[in-house]
Amino acid sequence: MKNAWTYKNHEVEEGLKPGSKTFRYFFKILESGEKKCNYCVWIADDALGRLDPSKEFDSIIASNKAVWQQWVKDKIDNGDFRNRALKLEAEGQREIDLSDMTDHIRPDL
Repeated sequence: MKNAWTYKNHEVEEGLKPGSKTFRYFFKILESGEKKCNYCVWIADDALGRLDPSKEFDSIIASNKAVWQQWVKDKIDNGDFRNRALKLEAEGQREIDLSDMTDHIRPDL
C-alpha cells in the first residue's frame, strides 16, 4: 500500500513496509522530486493491542493515520527534516533518530 499527498510544496509518500512482520509505517518526504527525509511509525509487538485489540495492521492504520499525518505536518512546519521514527512501545512513545540505524531499516516504499 502506498499513498501520496502534498503539504507545503512537499510530496509525501506513505505506506506500510511491504512484507514486514512488525509494524513499520513509512513517510517519505520529497521536495521537487528529491528525497528530503523519511519519517516512520514503529509499533512494538507488545503495544499493538493497545491500539487495536485484534492487532490488525489495517485497523491500526485506519484509526491512527490522521494523528501520524499531523506529526509529519508538524515536522515539515518546524523545518525538521531529520530521519525520525515515532516508536510506540508498551511503556509509551518516543522519537528516535533513523540516521543512526541505516544498516537496519529501509523504507522500501
